[in-house]
Amino acid sequence: MPQITVDHSAQLTDVFDRRGFGLALNPLVVEVAAAKIENCKIVFRATEETVVGDAADGHAIVHVTIGLLAGRSEETKARLTEGVLDLARQFLKPAEGLALHVSAEVRDLDDSYRKYDEG
Repeated sequence: MPQITVDHSAQLTDVFDRRGFGLALNPLVVEVAAAKIENCKIVFRATEETVVGDAADGHAIVHVTIGLLAGRSEETKARLTEGVLDLARQFLKPAEGLALHVSAEVRDLDDSYRKYDEG
């Protein structure tokens, strides 16, 4: 915990500094949500196909999901999502010809969540 997933349109691969975003996001999660830096894990997934509304093309999406153990206030979750959006503005260059849709959510991990580390 936290479990962070960043889904993004494949068209953004060359304009989205994912490593820089991740290295900036982890300390933000630590500061806002009182997580431990060594527990922050991020998976980036490029999606080949995205559809927005009834547009044939010309749109790109970034969606960040942060799963935390339950107990954070709604205010904390909102501060974290706002911080994520601010970071995205810093690490996403304009993509010519694409309308960009960026979103973020913080959700509580289910009570069944377990993990183990090895190595």
